[in-house]
Amino acid sequence: MTTHRAHLLLWLLALAPALVALWCLPPGAFATISSALNALGRLTGIAGLGLFLVAAISCVRMIGFDRWFGGLTSLWQSHHLLGAWSFLLLLAHPLLLALANVELSLNSAVTLLFPSHGGAAIWAGWGALVLMMIFLAPSFAFFGKPDYQKWKKIHGLSGIAAVLAIAHTLWLARTIAEPWDSIIWLTLIAAALASLAYSLIFARRASQFAYAVNAVHHPANNVVELSLAPEGRALSYAPGQFVYLSHFDRNLSAGYGEEHPYTLSSSPSEKDLRITIKDLGDASRAIQQITTGAKVRVCGPYGAFFPQHSKDRELWIAGGIGITPFLGRARHLAATGTGVDIQLIYCIQDEARALFADELQGLAQAIPGFTLSLHYYYQHGSLDADFLRYHCADMARRQIYICGPKPLITLARELSLTAGVPHKKLHSEEFDLL
Repeated sequence: MTTHRAHLLLWLLALAPALVALWCLPPGAFATISSALNALGRLTGIAGLGLFLVAAISCVRMIGFDRWFGGLTSLWQSHHLLGAWSFLLLLAHPLLLALANVELSLNSAVTLLFPSHGGAAIWAGWGALVLMMIFLAPSFAFFGKPDYQKWKKIHGLSGIAAVLAIAHTLWLARTIAEPWDSIIWLTLIAAALASLAYSLIFARRASQFAYAVNAVHHPANNVVELSLAPEGRALSYAPGQFVYLSHFDRNLSAGYGEEHPYTLSSSPSEKDLRITIKDLGDASRAIQQITTGAKVRVCGPYGAFFPQHSKDRELWIAGGIGITPFLGRARHLAATGTGVDIQLIYCIQDEARALFADELQGLAQAIPGFTLSLHYYYQHGSLDADFLRYHCADMARRQIYICGPKPLITLARELSLTAGVPHKKLHSEEFDLL
């Protein structure tokens, strides 16, 4: 199953309750403005809850599940869209129902929204909406970049919001005929609960591994590469995948016990894991000072940046710390003696910021068919079509993999499309997990 089909199936599952509800609407449901508003009010409520529950299902971090969707970052992009549309539809739901009642009287519309006596089901719905406003607000760019750890804690309110929304729906449900109403909602609720149970309970056994720092290397200022030795079972992974790393060194100034995503820069054939971390925030700054012997926890692996099996010609475009997935795969190609047709263009500001440049040049000599081109911003300016054409004239016939700062990813994608590279051959990865 292709990643596009996987995402499409996710959305069809989310919209299935609304499609069934539309089928169950009586004839003449849209005959008048009032009846049409009432029908739309019901449909938006049903669609909103369906999207909400599938958003909960899609946030599961089950090993291998994310590969169906092109990796965890791609899956969580759908998760964010599902949540955002769920909120907008659930917000429209009471407003449309109230507008449908305006024909009777303004007082009837207000009473529908804010019942003065009883109305526990209505207030449960309002409670779900208010909680959604609180935990979804930080996800919108309007409010700026959120603090990841605080965002995770606030997002815990989603469980309470889901309970209130489900109670509201089951209490007032009268659009979908039985037994379909019970079958649909109970199936989605069970799947959401199973996803939550796996994430909170079973994932700890399936995807968490104890490691200890056994070497610390500083390839450049504000960059550290950690070598981690397993304390028990070892992580099995593919080149280019990433993990969530948590350190337990109380001597560090930040990040104790917090999960942060980092790409593995080691080859799967190595005994130890290698993770390269750049100072990009409080936790990553603190971990620059970690010492050997410190205990860490690794959760994963996740991601599907590189295909599991591919003999295609490839062009890699890396920028800065975005070299890590390519470094890990190049190290693996060298270790396995695999011949390839791969060209790597590594974009950095100057020679001083060329992480692992000497090793990469050595790998280019050791791996048959692997070539390296360095692009220095201060010397060549921004990456452009002429540079790409000179160093990779047949790029339109290659699979393109891009990793680095967001401006570079955007630029490289635009240049690739202009050069005739089909969308399906473009692959990029950035840790936009909020």
